[in-house]
Amino acid sequence: MGDFIADSHGLIQVRGARENNLRDVSVDIPKRRLTVFTGVSGSGKSSLVFGTIAAESQRLINETYTAFIQSFMPSLGRPDVDALRNLSAAIVVDQERMGANSRSTVGTATDAYTMLRIVFSRLGDPYVGTSSAFSFNLPEGMCLECEGMGRVSAIDVDELVDKSLSLNEGAITVPGFNVDGWYWQTLALSGFVNPAVRLADYTEQEWQDFLYKPATKVKIGTTNITYEGLVTKVQRLYLVKDRESMQSNVRAFVDRAVTFDTCGLCKGTRLNQAALESKIDGRTIADCSSMQINELAEFIRGITDESVAPLLSTLRETLDSLVEIGLGYLSLDRESGTLSGGEAQRVKMVRHLGSSLTDVTYVFDEPTIGLHPHDIQRMNDLLLRLRDKGNTVLVVEHKPEVIAVADHVVDLGPGAGSNGGQICYAGDLAGLRDSGTLTGRYLDHKVKLRANIRQATGQLSITGAKLHNLKDVSVDIPLGVLTVVTGVAGSGKSSLIHGSVSTRKDVSVADQSPIRGSRRSNPATYTGLLDPIRTAFAKANGVKPALFSANSEGACPKCKGIGLVYTDLAMMAGVASVCEECDGKRFTPKVLEYKLNGKDISEVLAMSVTEAREFFTTGPASSILTRLVDVGLGYLGLGQPLTTLSGGERQRLKLAIYMGEKASTYVLDEPTTGLHLADVDQLLGLLDRLVDDGNTVIVIEHHQAVMAHADWIIDLGPGAGHDGGRIVFTGTPEQLITTSDSLTARHLREYVS
Repeated sequence: MGDFIADSHGLIQVRGARENNLRDVSVDIPKRRLTVFTGVSGSGKSSLVFGTIAAESQRLINETYTAFIQSFMPSLGRPDVDALRNLSAAIVVDQERMGANSRSTVGTATDAYTMLRIVFSRLGDPYVGTSSAFSFNLPEGMCLECEGMGRVSAIDVDELVDKSLSLNEGAITVPGFNVDGWYWQTLALSGFVNPAVRLADYTEQEWQDFLYKPATKVKIGTTNITYEGLVTKVQRLYLVKDRESMQSNVRAFVDRAVTFDTCGLCKGTRLNQAALESKIDGRTIADCSSMQINELAEFIRGITDESVAPLLSTLRETLDSLVEIGLGYLSLDRESGTLSGGEAQRVKMVRHLGSSLTDVTYVFDEPTIGLHPHDIQRMNDLLLRLRDKGNTVLVVEHKPEVIAVADHVVDLGPGAGSNGGQICYAGDLAGLRDSGTLTGRYLDHKVKLRANIRQATGQLSITGAKLHNLKDVSVDIPLGVLTVVTGVAGSGKSSLIHGSVSTRKDVSVADQSPIRGSRRSNPATYTGLLDPIRTAFAKANGVKPALFSANSEGACPKCKGIGLVYTDLAMMAGVASVCEECDGKRFTPKVLEYKLNGKDISEVLAMSVTEAREFFTTGPASSILTRLVDVGLGYLGLGQPLTTLSGGERQRLKLAIYMGEKASTYVLDEPTTGLHLADVDQLLGLLDRLVDDGNTVIVIEHHQAVMAHADWIIDLGPGAGHDGGRIVFTGTPEQLITTSDSLTARHLREYVS
């Protein structure tokens, strides 16, 4: 038997990749191995792994379907690459948070709840009927009072008004209800209450009319208007809206003012009475859903009915995988929307571990996000297990512990944006250490403990916090210093900080949630940078600023200022192509005749933040650009669509905006996400500057470099879920290393030694 041609397909061959900032990249990636892609944020890792390899694999798979089926699929343009050979089907496991739909839970997302419903429909006593009778998303099973949501919303009136003031004095504290504004007038001049009287002195009738009166026609002077009580109006204006689409001040108000109470009828279980009466071994399906997954796995092992044996074995495997991946502390009734990015990614992984597919390419985006050093070991084991099943595993990652288990490393750089996009090194780990690249030099770089700890200027006290798994936690967070809140995944860090700190006034929260924006949104529009730029162009040319907005008068009429034309080809996949009329520049030729220091508006929007900062040296534009450089986003293009930003980039973009608003307390949730070891140093410098300017900075973080650099550490644990939710240590990093034996202390001790 001669050698098969098939055996020569052992490498994925990339030739001439130019997606985003890639500069004609050619590289071979071994199949059925674990390859880690490294490089600074913005160096082109995602463009190569997601934008080129995974994108082309998915596009080729879609092309195998008929034109009719393709017409229902999203259109995928061909990546800019000369050749890609030997691709296999790619499965992307990213950190997109799972939808914030409150009907989706860990149980529904992993199919574990579906299997549990079938088990209960067969074995539950009393017998209730089909498995749909146990579904809170179907009319047969849902509690009718809360429609399967498990909770009903109520409004905290004290967050709407200050009763010690009259309407004239500004008693209403709701955004948009300022004195003499339209909403204020409809309430104050309606005749139901006297605007000069303190709210505390209203009669019972006035108070009811003022807050709860349903829409009523009234005449003010000669105008007919519709009057409705304040609570009625707030519900209509703000509570039917999607939380994500609100402006940040309105969202903060809604988070303060709206309280969700557990539904009294189903006690939060979401199910109707019939479903709640059926039991197996003394437990209802709601009991099973609320148990920690590691305990539920034990309970399911105890059920031995032959009639559902195959189903039970699949259910056990799913639950065991969740435990093994470090999610045993979750419960099946936990809402998907409340999972962190890292948890969401690990929940998705479970679906793939159980799959019998082999020879697939799995693509992971920083799978260690949200993982304590203690948990990273388990994640590594999973990645290696996927590889050992005969799959190609591609991982974009910065943590040295993951780079250490790679069979092959591809390092991109040398810098970010236009200074990146090249392969700096490809080979094994030993070679990376000796390569002299930025990644190679930083692999063994350690941040030292602070020589001098800053002293607190006061305390922010949390008392009796009970959200999720917190066990009645009380703790003082020092003001005026850098505090790091840490602990294993699921120990209660986010519950503590977001539940008790983020909701307070004067607190800016920079997280990694998506930034709402269309194809038109970019760093220039989002940061408010476009305004001073338009003004500068208008001034220099003696015309009006609206001409320089791609959403307004100056927009190219053919592509409406987007720069691309989207063609819908009926049955075939749609295509996006560069607009021929403006050549992708987004503006009319007339607008492009106007120059500022020799550049037209499209040339300015094509600049990176760093280039633009050299161009605008003074004024508001300069200060916004400086903040963007400070948070390490100098490589972003001013006109780059926001939809292309990673979680870490989105967080740093928000931080740049908040830094201009002057909060006094900043909460950052894993700000090292997406940061190369060298970028982490720069982030630490930025956090220091924020603190030295008199702010309080609270960081939820697992990165040991950030822990070592902290003034104060609050460590939660000792484990996850039921086994967590307690404070296991508070003090300086030095004290943590010398006096504590928590998981965090062990790993930090090892790190700084």
